[in-house]
Amino acid sequence: MDTALSIAQALLAAIFLITGTVKLTQPREKMAAGPMRWAADVTDAQFRSLGALEVLAAVALIAAAALGAPILTALAAAGLALTMIGAIATHMRLGEANRIAVPAVLLVVALFVAVSVPGQ
Repeated sequence: MDTALSIAQALLAAIFLITGTVKLTQPREKMAAGPMRWAADVTDAQFRSLGALEVLAAVALIAAAALGAPILTALAAAGLALTMIGAIATHMRLGEANRIAVPAVLLVVALFVAVSVPGQ
């Protein structure tokens, strides 16, 4: 179980570090015209804030494990789960049902991490 949890934490951290960094470094308009159609519906500040929260959650997942702070790991994973619920809702609102598979899988992984962290 510890191995599965460690893999899940590392996977979540890597994915959200990458996606958060993209939101922090790429122009929102460029992303809205390409892979992130939803970005057209938010402001630059909202887009950057989401990126910053994703990066912070990714760092928290790793730092919490390194520091032995299981509650921080659980909270970071729960925050990412909420983010994925929002992503699924946004894709459904935009009529992009074909794009909910990845957020759904990430939601399951985040929930697994949130409830499986020992010592909570």
